[in-house]
Amino acid sequence: MCGRYASSRRPEGLAGIFEIEKWDPEETLAPDFNVAPTKEVYAVLDRPVKDAADRSPVRQLRTLKWGLVPSWSKTPEGGARMINARAETVSEKPSYRRAFSSRRCILPADGYYEWVTGVGERDLEVEGKKKRPRKQPYFVTPADGSVFAMAGLYEFWRDRTLPDEHPLAWWVTCTVITTEAETAPLAVAPDEGPRSLFDIHPRMPLMLTPDRWDAWLDPARTDVDDLKSLLAPPPEGLMRAYPVSTSVSNVRNNGPELLKELEGPEEGTLF
Repeated sequence: MCGRYASSRRPEGLAGIFEIEKWDPEETLAPDFNVAPTKEVYAVLDRPVKDAADRSPVRQLRTLKWGLVPSWSKTPEGGARMINARAETVSEKPSYRRAFSSRRCILPADGYYEWVTGVGERDLEVEGKKKRPRKQPYFVTPADGSVFAMAGLYEFWRDRTLPDEHPLAWWVTCTVITTEAETAPLAVAPDEGPRSLFDIHPRMPLMLTPDRWDAWLDPARTDVDDLKSLLAPPPEGLMRAYPVSTSVSNVRNNGPELLKELEGPEEGTLF
């Protein structure tokens, strides 16, 4: 899954990486090293510019709220629970299938955090003990330092309680698509701990390599079978993972120190 990630790149840098044609400086976000659900995040998408005479899609960098609210939802309250969409069912689920066909985006990140699910936790549950050992967080990122381009979907939701001219009348929200985690060895693995992404968690965000960006963002591609081919996992062996401080577990903590690599798991945590 993806429940927390880091996004520190500036819009100018993202514009160069993704060949952005339009972005609003007023929507610039501060670097965020602990992105959590319901936060505003950067999204790359191809869409006609509002009110422009030319209705051709334009590559844009937009800020969206993480946690998708379907257009037909009566309230936005469920968005915080819809931060991930499974690649295996995204074309079928009512909450995602319309967005999958025409409202796809890329959510750029430095990498994502995942907490190891240790065997010891299961043993404690069997024994009936209430207190569980702390989980060890790991940061997963491309080994070559490139951007982690997460496949995403976005959706529009209209708050019918507000007038059209109200700035909050429309919500634009997004979700991260996830897939099965790689079982192949990491490109760079910690000295002690997980040797593959699957050792950390059975799911991972679907990372799109640059050769798939244009096809994924193209709103003219609407054939479901064609789009499903874009959900294939990236080549194996592109990622590294390393342990980071348990401070990242508290969403109020936010700073570059959260990405600092530890020599090993913190004392008292699990692998």
